[in-house]
Amino acid sequence: MGPLITIISILSNLIILLVLVQSLMSYFVAPYHPIRVRLDRLMEPFYAPIRRYLPQTGMLDFSPMVLIILVYLISRLLISILSSL
Repeated sequence: MGPLITIISILSNLIILLVLVQSLMSYFVAPYHPIRVRLDRLMEPFYAPIRRYLPQTGMLDFSPMVLIILVYLISRLLISILSSL
């Protein structure tokens, strides 16, 4: 079970890192920059289900924060289940 736990940990950390980079880039990089466009396309499938359930809050988008919390909780849950086996 060790390699599976490592893979889950790496993937969750990678998703969290991508969310943080994408959020920071939205403040400092032009919307049509090629890297930002690719990162937005990559992350949008993760944000879309969350945005359906979150209420509109004007210009603030809380879906990245919710995604980080969900990824962290799910990865910790999976790792604890796999560790107990």
